[in-house]
Amino acid sequence: DMKLNLKSAGYGSPVQWHQDWAFYPHTNDSILAVGVFLDDVTPDHGPLLVMPGTHRGPLYSHHRRSDGLFVGGIDVEDCDLDFARGAVPLTASAGSVSFHHVRLVHGSDLNRSGAARKIVFLEVAAADAWPLCGVANYTSFEEFMEARMLQGRPTLRPRMEALPVAMPMPKTSDRRHQGSIYATQQLLERPFFRSLEAAGGGAIANGTAPIDAACERPAK
Repeated sequence: DMKLNLKSAGYGSPVQWHQDWAFYPHTNDSILAVGVFLDDVTPDHGPLLVMPGTHRGPLYSHHRRSDGLFVGGIDVEDCDLDFARGAVPLTASAGSVSFHHVRLVHGSDLNRSGAARKIVFLEVAAADAWPLCGVANYTSFEEFMEARMLQGRPTLRPRMEALPVAMPMPKTSDRRHQGSIYATQQLLERPFFRSLEAAGGGAIANGTAPIDAACERPAK
């Protein structure tokens, strides 16, 4: 699968902390997201922020505690991750490529720069990684099985692995919160990254400090 992640200049909505695995669990986790940077990305562009090592850890809840609704984001007060100290920004020049595992915890702040930030994300999966929610994102079974095959052969025998899984359901019936991760995450009760309006024009993380300062690589 492929998508263009665009953060407009001076705004570019944040993406709350999440794991891609929560949105599309498979029979195994041999799945990567490949990011192709179309623009230079600095700390002010709202870079992808990652929590190293979390792809080996648990699946954090992406459901709202109050009613169990799938909201596509992690309630930071319900997990043991220290985002302010542990997050690493992926900054690089145009043409660079990033890779992150489907279970890696990641997110991104507002784009506070004067230039747009564009990254194309390509999802790459093993041929024997079958989506547990079905193949509805594909136009046909043939497309899923063969048309997007980069290497190897399709298989009707999924590889099953003992992994933490929670289905991304139930989902809201409110169409205002459907169709994109941005819309779904608006239902998160306690977001880490504030919107531009909530931050009073400046990007504030959890009501404390600018995220570019809070998420610098910690000293070793």
